[in-house]
Amino acid sequence: MYSPNDNIQIALIGAGGMGQGDAKMATSIPGVKLVAACDCYDGRLKHMKEVYGPDTFTTRDYREIAARKDIDAVIIATPDHWHSRISVDCLNAGKHVYCEKPMVHAIEEGQSIIKAQASSGKVFQVGSQYRSSLTYQKAAQLFQQKAIGELNSIEAWLDRNSAIGAWEYSIPLDANTRTCDWDQFQGNAPKHAWDARRFFRWRNYRDYGTGVAGDLFVHLLTGIHTVTSSLGPTRVFATGGTRYWMDRDVPDVMLATLDYPETEAHPAFNVLLRVDFKSSLPQESFGVKFIGSEGVMTTTSFTQLNIERMPRPDEFDYTIRSFSDAVQKELTDEWKAKHPEATVETIKPESTQTFDTSSQDAHLEHHKNFYKSIRENQPSIEDATFGLRAAGPALLTNESYFQKKIMSWNPESMTAGQGSSV
Repeated sequence: MYSPNDNIQIALIGAGGMGQGDAKMATSIPGVKLVAACDCYDGRLKHMKEVYGPDTFTTRDYREIAARKDIDAVIIATPDHWHSRISVDCLNAGKHVYCEKPMVHAIEEGQSIIKAQASSGKVFQVGSQYRSSLTYQKAAQLFQQKAIGELNSIEAWLDRNSAIGAWEYSIPLDANTRTCDWDQFQGNAPKHAWDARRFFRWRNYRDYGTGVAGDLFVHLLTGIHTVTSSLGPTRVFATGGTRYWMDRDVPDVMLATLDYPETEAHPAFNVLLRVDFKSSLPQESFGVKFIGSEGVMTTTSFTQLNIERMPRPDEFDYTIRSFSDAVQKELTDEWKAKHPEATVETIKPESTQTFDTSSQDAHLEHHKNFYKSIRENQPSIEDATFGLRAAGPALLTNESYFQKKIMSWNPESMTAGQGSSV
């Protein structure tokens, strides 16, 4: 147990953009101190010393981090193909673990993390901040209150229109086999000759990353599962292509449909996921639209929640005019007598027009939740089981895309079945 006055000493494993962002969030929390960092590029290790002080311990080998007794918790922000191995090793070494999404590079890796989390007794949390967002927590509350009636379908999107958004990360001028540990980086991935693009733009390659599915669909599914309390879909199908950003072996446009079964909490529903790295919008656009029998609830970014309620079906259908005028008038009069005047009103949660959570930084809140779990010795808000239930169906969209098959998923056992031809 940690008292409120105890420092929690952490290490960062994987000091790229997301990792350093995580470290900044973590160390802004009182009582959290970064003492070590690991990365396969010397330039990032140098920068960690510049930011956190010359005494910061740095290494290319994460095992040196796991072996240190002065480290309580680690942030894992490596390429995806290292997530499960480092998570398991650090949990077994007695460290609390914050692992960036997706939790795994391959579905079959998930159970090893679940077992390591249980046997170690340490806190494990997946880094998808949708789980800690006030917007999605409020949406979950309204969903449970049947604010939109019974759920019919969900549309979710995360579009980008920038080079960095499309994973065209900067490559430093000193990138070579002396400054970069190419062998350590590759790990158990298929071996290739040194390639700076693979090293710094690893998300573009299936050997190390999980493409649209692992980077973005996992976020959307995390939000959907948070709101609906669903364990996941049973069938997954995806399509798309490489249309604009061609220097990769994963698609830059992807569409996926997922079938969710009926549960005690909700009827069966369908989900449509979309990512487009060359949309017409000048900035990133993301949100989730929950379409119900009595209204539509839309979360936009992490800052806004709107509900439009439609308390009854649409107006009487005037599109078919094959009856006589007298009969049409009779039908219309009968309809109006049985139905009140149509209205579409915007619910104003908390007596405001828009439920605004812009004052909350969901990324920071997610880190606060992690360290709160450590201090209070409580399960995390996004443990390994939740993480696999979000990552599993997301990664199946990759399998569907590349195999051109409809994939099956058991959300209870968290196992994939054989795909069927489209």
